[in-house]
Amino acid sequence: MAICELCLVQEKQPTQPGTDPGASSGAAPFREVTWESPSNIALVKYWGKHGLQLPRNPSLSLTLDQSRTRTTVRWRKGTGRMLDFKAGGEASADFAARVGNYLGKMQQELPLLADLDLAVETSNTFPHSSGIASSASGMSALALCLCSIAASAGELPEDGPLFRSKAGRVARLGSGSACRSLCGPWMTWGQTEAFDDSTDDYAIFVEDVAPEFQTLRDAILIVDASRKSISSTVGHAMMMDNPFAPARYENARRRMLEMAATLRNGDTALLVEIAEAEAMELHALMMTSVPSFILLKPATLSLIERVRGFRNRTSIPVCFTLDAGPNLHLLYPESAEEKVRALIADELQPFCAEGRVIYDQAGEGPTRIA
Repeated sequence: MAICELCLVQEKQPTQPGTDPGASSGAAPFREVTWESPSNIALVKYWGKHGLQLPRNPSLSLTLDQSRTRTTVRWRKGTGRMLDFKAGGEASADFAARVGNYLGKMQQELPLLADLDLAVETSNTFPHSSGIASSASGMSALALCLCSIAASAGELPEDGPLFRSKAGRVARLGSGSACRSLCGPWMTWGQTEAFDDSTDDYAIFVEDVAPEFQTLRDAILIVDASRKSISSTVGHAMMMDNPFAPARYENARRRMLEMAATLRNGDTALLVEIAEAEAMELHALMMTSVPSFILLKPATLSLIERVRGFRNRTSIPVCFTLDAGPNLHLLYPESAEEKVRALIADELQPFCAEGRVIYDQAGEGPTRIA
C-alpha cells in the first residue's frame, strides 16, 4: 500500500433480508460499511481551539499502528434516526448520546444522512482510558464510514484527494485530533509555513520524512487508567483565559518549522528535545489555567527521570511525550527495541498501574474492511 493512500477493500454487499431486523416489517434492507482507524500521538501539541473545532496552533503527530478502532455503520432509507449504538459489543448511553449528537450535526455536512436510519457498532483494540486517544481513532473511523456511505450514493468519489479531505473535515468536527488519524506515519493539522498546503480545515500527510522516523516505536506506559478529572474539551476552553496562551501559540508555530526540518534530515537529538519540551509545556498550561489542574501523577515524574537517565547513560535517542493525561508515551528507534524493552521491564514497569504497558509503532493509517 502506498504510504499516503487509504487502504480500500470492496464494500460488503447489502445484508440479506433474513438477517435484517427491519425486513419483516417491510422496511428496506440494510447496507453496511466497516473501517478501522488508528489513534495518533502528537509531538507538537494542539491545545486551544476556536470556531467549529479549529485549532489555535498547528500540530504534528505520529500515526499509531496497533491501537485502532473498528466501526461498522449499517444504513437504510429512513428518517435520519440512529436505531442502535454499541461500543465493545454493549449498549453505552454516554457514547450513544455523543455519537447521536454528532450525527445530527453531520446532516449539514452530509445532507443524505437526513434520509437514512443508522446503526453503529464500534470496538477498540486497546482498553478505554489507557493513555491512547480513543476519540481520535473512534471519530476518524466513524467519519470514514459516513463518507463511504456518501460515496456509495455518488456524492463523493470512492477515494482520492476529495474523499480524504472531506473525511478529514468530517472527522475534525467530531474530534480535532481525529483528522490526524487518516494517514501516516506523520500528519500535520493547522495552517503553518512549515508545510505546503497545510490548513486548519483538515490534516495533511507529511511526505518528506527520514527513514528512521518512519519506523519509530511507541511504548505506552499506563500510570493511571482512571477517567481524567478534567476533560480535554474543558482544557481547550480554558486556554481562552490562560495568560501564557499567546506565548504558547508562538512556540508551537516555531517548533513546527523546526520539526519539519528535523523530519527531513533525521536529526534525532532535536526531535527528542522538541517532543519533551512540548509535553512539559502542555502540562504547564494546565497548571496555569484558571482554575488550575494537574493531570500528572508522581509515577509520571519518576518515569520521566528514569527515561532521561537512561538516555544520558546510553546515548540512545529515546524520549517521552504526554497526551492530556498521566500516561507516558515512550518513543524510540526500531534499532533500540531490545534495549528499551529491557529498560521497561527492569526499571519502568513497576511504576505502571498493574504493570501495564502497550507496545505500538508508527502506522500507515486506516483500512476499509471487507
